[in-house]
This record gives sequence, C-alpha cells and structure tokens, in this order.
Amino acid sequence: MTTFDDLLEDVGEFGVYQKTVLFLLCLATAVFSYLYVGIVFLAVTPNHWCRSPGVAELREKCGWSLEEEWNHTLPPEQAGSSSYSRCERYAIDWNATSTGCETPLLFFQNGSAELPITTCKDGWEFEDGSFPSIVTEFGLVCAEAWKVDLSQACLNLGFMVGTIFLGFGADIYGRKRCFLFSIFSTSVAGLAVAFAPNYLWFTIFRTLQGLLSKGGWLSAYVLITELVGMEYRRTVGVVTQMCFSFGLIVLAAVAYLIPAWRNLQLTATIPNFCILTYYWLMPESPRWLLSRKNKEEAMKVLQKIAKKNRQTFSINIETVQIEDCDNALKSPSFSDLVTTPQIRKHTFILMFNWFASALVYLGLVMRLGILGGNIYINFFISGVVEIPAAIIIILLIDRVGRRFPFAAGNFLAGASCLITAIIPNDLYWLKAVISSLGKLGITATFLMVCFVNTELYPTFLRNFAVSVCSTMSDIGGIVAPFILYRLAHIWIEMPLVVFGVIALIAGALVLLLPETMGMALPETIEDAENIGREKKTAPKATHELFPLHPSVETSSNKQPVSEKMIPSS
Repeated sequence: MTTFDDLLEDVGEFGVYQKTVLFLLCLATAVFSYLYVGIVFLAVTPNHWCRSPGVAELREKCGWSLEEEWNHTLPPEQAGSSSYSRCERYAIDWNATSTGCETPLLFFQNGSAELPITTCKDGWEFEDGSFPSIVTEFGLVCAEAWKVDLSQACLNLGFMVGTIFLGFGADIYGRKRCFLFSIFSTSVAGLAVAFAPNYLWFTIFRTLQGLLSKGGWLSAYVLITELVGMEYRRTVGVVTQMCFSFGLIVLAAVAYLIPAWRNLQLTATIPNFCILTYYWLMPESPRWLLSRKNKEEAMKVLQKIAKKNRQTFSINIETVQIEDCDNALKSPSFSDLVTTPQIRKHTFILMFNWFASALVYLGLVMRLGILGGNIYINFFISGVVEIPAAIIIILLIDRVGRRFPFAAGNFLAGASCLITAIIPNDLYWLKAVISSLGKLGITATFLMVCFVNTELYPTFLRNFAVSVCSTMSDIGGIVAPFILYRLAHIWIEMPLVVFGVIALIAGALVLLLPETMGMALPETIEDAENIGREKKTAPKATHELFPLHPSVETSSNKQPVSEKMIPSS
C-alpha cells in the first residue's frame, strides 16, 4: 500500500502551492507576535510623581522649574539620596495663601523636624511628552503596578487553557477551521481591547484574546508541516517561526510611529481581518482529511496542489494506508500522551522544554526594561538577534540532526546567563554581548521545540500533543515576571542564575530524545513508539557483510513501516 509521503512526492513536496501557503502563514505569524509581547508597548511606564493639590498654581506663580517643584513637594527616595520618591509626597495642602516662594517648606514645617508623608492619593503626574499607555490612563504605578503583571498573566493563562481546547478542536474539526475561527474571534476581542473603558475590561478582553488565539496559530503551524514533504519540514517549521522575529522588528518600528496605546492596538488588530480571506486561499490538511477517512476531500486538495505545482496526480488514493483500524476516526486524549512508555517520556521532556524556553526567553526580553535605555532600540535589537538563530538552525538540522542543535541552544542560553551574572557591571559591553548570545541560544531552542514536537507524535494526536505540551510555555510566561522582578530586588543578577540553571537542565533532558532526522512522520501509536529503535535492533551481521554508504545509513533511520503498510510482493 501507499503512504501519504508517496502522495506528496507525486503532487510535489514543496512546490508553488506549498510556498504560497507558507507565505500566507508567515504573515499571520508576524501579526501574532504583537499579541505575545505587545504589553511592552501597551504598558510603557514614563517617569512619574505624586500630584500635590494646589502646587501647579504655586509653581506658575513662583516660576519654579520642575526640579524645584520636586524639591519642595517630594521626599527623598532614601535618606541622603539625591533622587526623589515617585510614590510618596509631603502631606501638604499647597492651596494655603500665605505660602512663600523661596522657602515654602518652612511655612508648613512650623518648627517640626520632619514633614508628614503620604501616598499619591490625589493621583500622579507624568513627564511632559509621554504618550498614553494603559499605565498612564489607568494609573498602574506604585501600589497599582502589579496590575500590569496581572493582565499579562491573564493573557498567558488564556493561552494555556485555550490552546488545549483549540488543539483538541483542530484534531477533530480540522486545522483550517480552527485557525480561521481563532483569527476571527481574536480580531473581535482585539477591537474590544482598543475601546476598553477601564482596567477591568482591558484585562477581560486580553484574557479572551489569549483563550482564542494561540491554539489557532499552532493549528496553522501543524497544517503547513503536514502539507510538505519530509525533507522540507525543517524549512517550513523554522521559516514560519522566523517570521515571528520579523514581526518583533516591525512591531518596534510601528510602536515608535504610533505610540498611543489605543491607536497601536487598532493598528495591530485590523490586519487580522484580512487573514480571514485565507478561507479561499488556504487548504485543509490532506493528511488530516485522510486520517478522518475523508478521502474525497483529500483527493480534491491533492489534485489542486498537483495542478498548481504542475504535476500529475497518478496514485490511486484508495491504496493509501494512513491509519490502522484502531486509530481510524479516533479522538485524541491526554491519556494517549502518557500511556505508552516512549510517548510518555517524550511528553514530559517536551513539556519541560516548552516551560524553560518561554521562561528564559521572556525573562531575557523583560530584563531589558530593568536595565533601562531606549525601549524601542532595545526591542529592535532583541528581535534582530533572533534572525541568526533561525539561520543557524536551518543550516544545521539537516546536517547534524535535530537533537544536537536543540540541546546546544539550551546549553548556550544557560551558560550565557550564568556568565553574564558574574561579569562586573563596569564591563557593560561584555555583559551585553554575552547576554545576546543567551538570547540567540534560547531563540534557537524555541524554534526547535515546536518543530521536534510535531515529529514525535502520530497524525491523529499531533496537533493535540503540540497544544498540550506548549501549555507549559504559558506557565513559563506567567512565572517569568515574578521570578525576574522579585529576585532582582535581592540581587539584580539572581534571575539570570535561575534562568541559566533551568536552561542547562532542559538541554540535558533533550539528549534523552530520539533523533528524528530523515524519518517519516509517524501515523500510529506504534510508529511513534518505535522512533529511533530500528537502528538499535538492526542485525549486526547485515552491516558487517554489506557496509552502507553514508547517505543510505541516514535513510536507514527512517520511521519503520508497520506490516500492514508493506506490499505483499
């Protein structure tokens, strides 16, 4: 009987049609980057200080500079410090008519050693030239600053829950339907975010975006992986995620040109409605259609691919063996991920790597905010650093395999974090270079984890497996800001130590995974269990009597075919 990979060879494994679909999905991936990290620009926190009643009129009357106003109205941040508190002020009513301009504090001191201090109960003032953000509009500073972290945590919580349900839906109702439903619902929720009247509704709508978005993007990723031949899977997988990095670079420029948060939200949301035209431009996965025994629709898709690729579709689809009887029309479940020993091991290792990748990646990005500097330039550089990681992965994974680059990315990230933590602060540029190497390493890991995840599970379970494992990245996204900001209060570099240790553990676990280079995508549980085992069980005498050419040796590691798939001849 014929396999699905034989069908792809017949219609074109990576022709014009697949390249067109890849381009369309790359555009969607670039747009998705805004939702994932857009909080950096939505929640820009400018310099701020407490508003004091009546001080604005007195400042105009006395001709005070801004520094003089701070000197008269704000206590020092710490005893003997030259900087002023941003969250406290003197408890003074500056509406008193007899207040002098030269030494106004003496009038209110009235012989006492210290002036009473209060919180910013009358609101905050923000420096001139600052653009509207959710921080300035909703007052999310000082005691209310935790609400910014909460809104991002709710988004990641939505990612985690929604990805499971949408991943399940993609395996039942199709990759294309799940993707388009996700795009439409996320776009509507994005418009609601732009018009949110207060912080509560902003957080609710952002949570809805999380629930409805990431699972759809993963469905599209799985679709393009299933649509191309085996030797091109690595290309489409890495290129699709590389577009995420290009999205970050473009986002930095767009945010610079449109800094007001509501306008930026609208600008980033409206393009999603254009993606709905993919209903006519993008096919359903023919591999999924065959797994659901829908051969008629699969035939139509394959014929369309062959026509666009200028190929002749000659294979009888009735001879295709895509699933065995036990897996036909089977619905995926979590038990499928943990019942058999090899799949269970793969699941736990991949889940930890998803968690580690998101934790270290987001931690290094958010760390730029702690270090100060121009947020737009820092973000732009952060995106540019990711491009070489994708290029390196493309050059390596079909030469040295998947496992080594996957583990090496973790090891590079972990070592860079630990080394950066011990470099003295006066060696700023050295710290910046080593830290950038860490960002490159963890980006490579993020590129690999989703790619490898799709290669270790059978078709009926593949999208669900990626969705479930990737929920750990959302937990990493929830945990990252708390590790970063809380530990930084103890020691500014302590978060890097934690990130480094976690990345090194993740890299060691990757070495326990099988190599999948040159293997066909598994179709059944049995296929997935046998990944990497054929080489171990091959008779030694065969290799001794008939030495294999290196290229043949590579092909011998292909996924073993079940007996039902072997022609009787």
